[in-house]
Amino acid sequence: MLIIKYWLKISLILCLLPLKVAIANPDFLVDSDWLSEHKNDEKLIILEVRHHPHRYYTVGHVEGAHQVQRIKDLGDPHASVLTRFPDHLTFQQRLREWGVNDDSLILIYDDSRTVLAARLYFMLELYGFNVSQVKILNGGLLEWSVFEELSQTAPPSPALGNVTLRPANADLLVEWTAVYDQVLSRRDPQVVLLDLRSPEQYRGEVIQNAPRGGHIPGAINIVNVNAVHPDSQKWLNDEEIAALYRDIPKDKTIYVYCDDGFRMALAYLQLKRVGYADVKLYNGGWRHWGSEWSLPVVKGNQPFDDEFSL
Repeated sequence: MLIIKYWLKISLILCLLPLKVAIANPDFLVDSDWLSEHKNDEKLIILEVRHHPHRYYTVGHVEGAHQVQRIKDLGDPHASVLTRFPDHLTFQQRLREWGVNDDSLILIYDDSRTVLAARLYFMLELYGFNVSQVKILNGGLLEWSVFEELSQTAPPSPALGNVTLRPANADLLVEWTAVYDQVLSRRDPQVVLLDLRSPEQYRGEVIQNAPRGGHIPGAINIVNVNAVHPDSQKWLNDEEIAALYRDIPKDKTIYVYCDDGFRMALAYLQLKRVGYADVKLYNGGWRHWGSEWSLPVVKGNQPFDDEFSL
C-alpha cells in the first residue's frame, strides 16, 4: 500500500510539471505550418495589426484576417495620451465586432517585428482573456507571404461575438506616481525601470512623441527590438533573448516603458518568456512623462546624472 501511495504521489507531481512549465513559458509563437493546419478551424479568429493600415488592401493580408487599427482600436481615444489603454468595455466591443467569443482561438500578426501584435496580445491578457488561446505568427505577414498568396479582399462581417472581458489586471500596470515614488524618490533596490526606446532617444539627442528629450531618471536603456530579426521578422531563440536582459535580475519587479506603447508590450512578452515573473507596463510611457513639465528628466548615457536631485 505504501508503495502504491508513493507512486501515486510521483505520478501526480509529473502530471503537474508540464502545466507549470507552460504557464512560466507560454508557447504563443507559431509558424506558417501551424496557420496552414488551423486556418479552417471554426473557432479561429485572425487579427492583423499594421503600421500602415492601407496596406491591408494594397499589399494584401492573410485570407480571413480582420483589420485592427493600432491607434483607434488599441489606444484610448478619450485620454490625453493615446498610448494609454482603452477601458475593457470599449475593447470588448471591438473584439465582439471581429467575432471573438470566449472560446475563440486567436491568431495575431503584424509587419513590424511583433511590436504591434505584442500590444494586442498584452491587452487580451490585461483584460482577462485566456491567453492560452492566443497565438502570434512568428515572422508576421512576411512569414505567411513566402508560402501563400495574400488576399486583398476583406472577409465578410462576422456574427457578433460574445467575449466577456474584465477590468484591467492592476498587477500588469504601473502609473507614473509609483515610478516617481519607487524609482526616483526611494530608489527602491527591488525595482528596475527599463526604457525600450532607441539610444538616441534615451540620451535626449532625438525628441519623439513628447516635447522633451531624455529619459526617466533611473531608467536603464535596452533596445529590445534587437531580439527580433530585422529581415525575417522572427524572434531570436530564448538564449539570445535572455542575453539581451542578462544584467537585469529575475527576482526584481520590472517596470517597462517606451514612447509609443508597443515596444514595452514586446518587452513584456520577451521577459515573461525567459522567466521574469513580475513585469509591469507604465501606462502612458514616455509620451506621458515627457509631456509633463513638472516631472524630471535626465539626458545622457547613465540612468542618473551628477546633477540629478529631487
